[in-house]
Amino acid sequence: MAKDNFVEQIADIDTDFPQWYTDVVVKTKLVDYGPVKGTMVIRPYGYAIWENIQREMDARFKAAGIENAYFPLLIPMSFMTREAEHVEGFAPEVAVVTHAGGEKLAEPLCIRPTSETIIGSMYSKWIQSYRDLPVLMNQWANVMRWEKTTRPFLRTSEFLWQEGHTVHASGEEAMEMTLKMLAVYEEFACTCLAMPVLTGRKTEKEKFAGAVATFGMEAMMHDGKSLQAGTTHYLGQNFAKAFDIKFLDKDGALKYGYTTSFGVSTRLIGAIIMTHGDKRGLVMPPVVAPVQAVIVPIAAKKEGVLQACRALKEKLSAAGVRVALDDSENSPGWKFNEWEMKGVPVRIELGPRDLEAGKCLLFRRDTLEKTECALDGAEGAVRALLGDISETMYERAKARMDARIVRAETLEELLAGVEGGNFVRAGWCGCRECEDKVKEFAQATARVLDGENTSDKCIVCGKKAESTVVFARAY
Repeated sequence: MAKDNFVEQIADIDTDFPQWYTDVVVKTKLVDYGPVKGTMVIRPYGYAIWENIQREMDARFKAAGIENAYFPLLIPMSFMTREAEHVEGFAPEVAVVTHAGGEKLAEPLCIRPTSETIIGSMYSKWIQSYRDLPVLMNQWANVMRWEKTTRPFLRTSEFLWQEGHTVHASGEEAMEMTLKMLAVYEEFACTCLAMPVLTGRKTEKEKFAGAVATFGMEAMMHDGKSLQAGTTHYLGQNFAKAFDIKFLDKDGALKYGYTTSFGVSTRLIGAIIMTHGDKRGLVMPPVVAPVQAVIVPIAAKKEGVLQACRALKEKLSAAGVRVALDDSENSPGWKFNEWEMKGVPVRIELGPRDLEAGKCLLFRRDTLEKTECALDGAEGAVRALLGDISETMYERAKARMDARIVRAETLEELLAGVEGGNFVRAGWCGCRECEDKVKEFAQATARVLDGENTSDKCIVCGKKAESTVVFARAY
């Protein structure tokens, strides 16, 4: 690419959001399309975001006493059939291996869509006594779900995730763990992704196959649709009974354990893109940004400029800032566009006049504002600016979400709400038929139950409302 060429244009975010998303993920080199339909190749810039998510999340898991392990990719088909609701829920998405080594297998093997079954089989071997409990494990892995409609990060046939699986002596402990991990996810989303979320219990229709109760974390995207950004599941004794997870309790009785599972995936990268992106491209939250600051030399061939830029890079790096120096032959204007599209939180401009004044120019990607900063102590100023960017991004996203949560008393109001790019709170009697009617009428689904009931009647049938639900169109 010639040094004076600017980055190619991306679609307008307000008029063609789906194309904008595709343009951004490809042109910023987050991903490319894999040779098998529905798969993606996560490129280094995209994978660096996932590594930062892993690092932050893993620290939180370890603080909660959760240990990492790894379980096999291939699961005997007989395992999947032990829990009836589970196998029915995943059957349409399961990829099956029938041949290996040039021969037909005696038993087909599933490529894991999730690991409750194979992990349950191992827990049944490892757990003997109440002294072995609780078991708190997590694995970072890939899973496969044969999706018909795919989009990078949001829904692909193969994706990366973490899946936690725990076993407890009582239902109360297991439910406590389920809610604890939901809170961990929410805190992570707010502080690391600068992404406000709504959390709550899922309806029976929307719960995880085989769970007693599922709790979700829903985030509002730029177009007002919801993205399920994480889930936690109270599994009761369903999988314990299916896989014979028993323990000898203190009273000498043999009892089934109570299990949970919880997970977030590379879908979080899609959430970041669609929550914070703008007309110029990505806007990366500083905590997980692959590059937190980029130094762009101005008049780089002038004496002392590159040397000063390199010295500044060393100071920032030593201060814990993930920093890049763009000393390529591209023009400053091209570099500005390129790094803005990649969403780097801070750009630092340094040229001959800045050196003479002992200053540099800081540009913040979130508000597009510029400020001057003394070179002496610049590392402290940049770190403080990164913190302010995180807070500003969260507050802006929170204000947008709060402004776009509306109430509805009729199906027509609900339809108008979701068509206007909103989350809609409405009363619900609790019956499946009314929930299905909302989807049929407004193409909206129940995202989470909204805490205490604040509605008098069901939006569909008019009967007394059992709860208030947040309805939305969703990815």
